[in-house]
Amino acid sequence: MKIKILVVGKTEEKYLKEGCLLYLNKLSHYIDVEYVEIPELKDTKGLSIKEQKNKEGALILNKIEAGEKIILLDEKGATYTSIQFSEFLQKQMNQSLKKMVFVIGGPYGFSEEIYEKAYFLISLSSMTFSHQMVRLFFLEQLYRAFTILHKEPYHHK
Repeated sequence: MKIKILVVGKTEEKYLKEGCLLYLNKLSHYIDVEYVEIPELKDTKGLSIKEQKNKEGALILNKIEAGEKIILLDEKGATYTSIQFSEFLQKQMNQSLKKMVFVIGGPYGFSEEIYEKAYFLISLSSMTFSHQMVRLFFLEQLYRAFTILHKEPYHHK
């Protein structure tokens, strides 16, 4: 199985970029992972939030191939402990999925079209985080999940 992570916009802060690279490198020891940044929209002053989400949605869909399972990181999603998340990943791998695509949207979330195509929604917390920070938090949780699945000592119960 392969994991693709789609994110809207570039990671601006140096410490977040470095953290994301650290966990992407660590993840590569367990699974083939692809990290794709979709450029943020430009000249959005004249666009409504709905129009922005629709335009971002089109850019996201352009990066998704047929047969890929789309999992949105969204405040309305299911919440998991780290162990439960590792079990979720294991279940997906047991179903012989070729590729799971985790999508981290822009500041306004996702268009209705993206929600309709989503296989699953996951929430990292009831709290709100910047979409920039969510990238690092999610990559760390992916890494943690794989160390749990491999019974390595990173996660403490």
